[in-house]
Amino acid sequence: MTRPLLLASASPRRRELLAQLDLRFTVAPVDIDESPRPGEGPGALVSRLSRAKAEAALGMAEPQQWVLGADTVVAVGQEILGKPGDAAAAAAMLRRLSGRVHTVHSGLYLAHPASPGHGRTVRTRVWMRALGDPEITAYVETGEPLGKAGAYAIQGRAAAFVRCIAGSYSNVVGLPLFELDAMLRALPDPPGRA
Repeated sequence: MTRPLLLASASPRRRELLAQLDLRFTVAPVDIDESPRPGEGPGALVSRLSRAKAEAALGMAEPQQWVLGADTVVAVGQEILGKPGDAAAAAAMLRRLSGRVHTVHSGLYLAHPASPGHGRTVRTRVWMRALGDPEITAYVETGEPLGKAGAYAIQGRAAAFVRCIAGSYSNVVGLPLFELDAMLRALPDPPGRA
C-alpha cells in the first residue's frame, strides 16, 4: 500500500494547491532558520531551504513515506524579498516591485527514509504594472500582503497588479504543480492518489 505524501509546511496555500493534484497527504510543519547566507542568491536559497525542510520532517515520516519540502521567494535580480513583517515593510516591497519585472523562485525537495532525495528549482518571471502610493496603501490595509513572499498574493486582489507572467502560475501562488507532479510521477514508489 502506498503511503500518503508528508508535506513539511504550515502554508495553507501549499495545502490547497497540493489538494488539486488529488494526492493523499498529511502535514508536518517544521521550524528552520530561513535566513539567507551571505552571498546566497534566491535560487540557491530556495534549493537549500526546501531540502532542509524535507530532511527536518523525515523524523516524523512513516517508513516508505516521501516527504515534500518547499520554499518560495520573490527576487528583483539577486535581491531577495521575503515575507514582510509589518505594513511598512509590505508597502516598501510593493514600491520595489512596482513597474518592474521580478522572479518568483521555488525550491522543491522530495526526501525518503530509504532512497536518495530529489530536488528541483522553478522560476517564474512576473511583470507588475506601476502602482501609485494610494493604491499600495489601500492594498496593504486589506492585510493580504502580510505573510506573503514579496508582499502580494497573485490569487487575490493583487491579480489586478500583474500584467503578465512567464512560467508557472501556481509557482507564484506558492507551489509549482506541473513540476511537482512530474517529480512525483518519476518516483519508483510514488505517494498514493486520492
